[in-house]
Amino acid sequence: MTTCITGTGLYIPPYSISNEELVESFNQYVENYNTEHAEEIAAETMTALEPSSAAFIEKVSGIKSRYVMEKEGILNTEIMAPVIPYRNLGEELSVMAEMGAAALRDALADAGLEANDLDGIILACSNFQRTYPAVAIEIQNEIGMIGGFAYDMNVACSAATFGLSQAHGSIISGLAKRIAVVNVEITSAHLNWRNRDSHFIFGDVATASIVEELDTPKGYEILNSKLFTQFSTNIKNEYGFMDRSEYLAAQTEMYPDIKAPVTDKLFLQNGRKVFREVCPKVSEIITEHLQENDIPTSDVKMMWLHQANANMLDLILRTVVGKDADKSIAPSVIAEFANTSSASPMIVFHRHKDDLVSGDLGVICSFGAGYSIGSVLVRKV
Repeated sequence: MTTCITGTGLYIPPYSISNEELVESFNQYVENYNTEHAEEIAAETMTALEPSSAAFIEKVSGIKSRYVMEKEGILNTEIMAPVIPYRNLGEELSVMAEMGAAALRDALADAGLEANDLDGIILACSNFQRTYPAVAIEIQNEIGMIGGFAYDMNVACSAATFGLSQAHGSIISGLAKRIAVVNVEITSAHLNWRNRDSHFIFGDVATASIVEELDTPKGYEILNSKLFTQFSTNIKNEYGFMDRSEYLAAQTEMYPDIKAPVTDKLFLQNGRKVFREVCPKVSEIITEHLQENDIPTSDVKMMWLHQANANMLDLILRTVVGKDADKSIAPSVIAEFANTSSASPMIVFHRHKDDLVSGDLGVICSFGAGYSIGSVLVRKV
């Protein structure tokens, strides 16, 4: 018996924002801010904000556009956040479950399966719109899957590979025969759209993968996984249910050093430090993983990498394969989708899984906050 990825699915949100649209809105916000605080800026008690440009964004990231679930609020300089109405839990399907169910139905169709063929669903993401009940269970109910199990898990941008590893391990242990790994990211809601260094990074999307135990393999056989974590605060998002308590504490003399949670609780990243520290470690993990399986790097036909930044992708490829590596080995979708956190390597896998032939080896790799890095070795059947 072998464990294989037999189907994948992709849900693309209804709206797209180009760099040009984003910069027009951001620069208007900057102009309004600097005008409002002109006296303080002149007195050097406040620092003027700097405008951005579409060319700057593409140069530092490779991003040209991103998909989002709501567009007008993001581009409105008075709001600069997605405006998504609350849905009454139990009476209406949550936005996150709606996206995940759509991607999962797509993956089931790709694998030639029905909802009740599944034994489990793992929703592996960076952000969840609630703590419980698990959004995975809501997706389980929405697709009509009777019985089995579903749960949420969070390993930030590495959640997809950690989820695939969990699915593979659960099947090997006998817990299940078929598990869906779903990655839903509404990153537009966790992003500070007023931060020049990061307002352009993310986009919304949902992906799904079907992992099966088969006596006659098909799709991509999962050989094994390698997982790594190391604590770092260079990428963080501290927004959570404790915010109310911390806000109340900040209003008292008892805890004068605690700031009220506003944008400092949203996504924050020390980009330069992340680049310097994460890229070498990702290359090291992939190289070690290949060596542990006696696979020369020349045998790797494709690396489906987390789409964090085009420059990171290029550096990891050259470090693992060689400075003259063919860039087609690490295909990219970042220009269209931007960084979609946990879902990003699975978008690339979904788009390019048919590019290989039987017997070809590939690596699905993700990396992100934690730090966390996951590498999954697969072989095209």
